[in-house]
Amino acid sequence: MECPPEKELRPLFLPGNRSVLILAGLLAMAAHSDHPRAAAPAAAPAGQVADINAKFLDPALDAEDWASKFELESREVFAAREAIAEALQLEPGSRVADVGSGTGAFLHTFAEAVGPTGRVYAVDISPRFIDFLRQRVQTEKLANVAVLLSAANSTSLPVGSVSHVFVCDTYHHFEQHHEMLASIHAALVPGGRLVIVDFERIPGVSSEWTLNHVRAGKETVRKEVEAAGFNFDREITVPEFKENYLFRFRKPAAAG
Repeated sequence: MECPPEKELRPLFLPGNRSVLILAGLLAMAAHSDHPRAAAPAAAPAGQVADINAKFLDPALDAEDWASKFELESREVFAAREAIAEALQLEPGSRVADVGSGTGAFLHTFAEAVGPTGRVYAVDISPRFIDFLRQRVQTEKLANVAVLLSAANSTSLPVGSVSHVFVCDTYHHFEQHHEMLASIHAALVPGGRLVIVDFERIPGVSSEWTLNHVRAGKETVRKEVEAAGFNFDREITVPEFKENYLFRFRKPAAAG
């Protein structure tokens, strides 16, 4: 976020040497002032949208309203959920974490794919979404789904607990992406898969909302994920996608 330029400080010009004396007095008063200066607000990370998660942390968040926005066939990632699940290469017995699960748009698709011997972890930073997800799991009797509240710097997943991690339109919400990627890396078993779906960010092509909301384009995302210790597998074409892309990565297998 850019900060407005500071106002230029203009000196006071007074006749004779009085100007020098007055200026010196003003500087001395300022140096010994008992009035504490207001602390400058913490700057957002470079390229990060300020308070990007504020609305999701609001105790008054209406999860039902967000479900009506997230779970529409007109939303391309929701329409493409079967193709996305195929790209994850889920199998019966797989353990997949949906990091940034929101209202749980992918819960049924993933729960069916991993079967009764598998496990789905619905992970989110929003307490209101967590409440909604827990109620949904209970109401819809999704016995193989667990719900976890994450933090800004951690998925809250145990080390080596999952075979797949899925991050859909959420990577640009990682305000501490280095720490989150390290947490994902630790949670995955050796050889585990990480799939990231996010918005294409192309200056001059992408919408104004995307350019103002999404921190980085996919080339930067790929570099960040590889720097976190993942191997790039491939970009997968999803027919329904017009605004999104899908990257698949792998955590290196254990040596030997």
